[in-house]
Amino acid sequence: MAIKVHGSPMSTATMRVAACLIEKELDFEFVSVDMASGEHKKHPYLSLNPFGQVPAFEDGDLKLFESRAITQYIAHVYADNGYQLILQDPKKMPIMSVWMEVEGQKFEPPASKLTWELGIKPIIGMTTDDAAVKESEAQLSKVLDIYETRLAESKYLGGDSFTLVDLHHIPNIYYLMSSKVKEVFDSRPRVSAWCADILARPAWVTGLEKLQK
Repeated sequence: MAIKVHGSPMSTATMRVAACLIEKELDFEFVSVDMASGEHKKHPYLSLNPFGQVPAFEDGDLKLFESRAITQYIAHVYADNGYQLILQDPKKMPIMSVWMEVEGQKFEPPASKLTWELGIKPIIGMTTDDAAVKESEAQLSKVLDIYETRLAESKYLGGDSFTLVDLHHIPNIYYLMSSKVKEVFDSRPRVSAWCADILARPAWVTGLEKLQK
């Protein structure tokens, strides 16, 4: 059975899974979920993701939700396919794991809020909350200060090679680099170079094209 990704082309979490699959050179079927009509909050979709969020993932009989869990499944089960997204070295693997936690717990909250306010709301005709933007930008700046220091030690956040750590960041950065918050990234030279590097990955570009067809 083919791999299926159920989600929205605008969803950063859906983008994350698509980019991972393409990095691993895996074919998949994208099933668009009509979030505007609330399809994600109704059955049968709720049988795939009981929280009513996107994406949902199927690989044969296996059904998963939560994008970072899905990408870890893909990276481990299909380790021999495509690009290696995990570090096998037992001393390097925990470093990668630390920075994966940093992305999910420190970077994602302010970055996703900014993506919503500056990237998604304008597209769907909603008004941006300037106070929320200011607060989240300040939080993100503190995280990026730490990233700037980290990137002086290694080319990528998880180590010297591109891994799931970096991939998980790409969707939010993609939105934010087209907003006024771009300056927060550009003002930190190492962060800026890292962003340019990961956004230029062919798998990311191909993933965007596949979701937007």
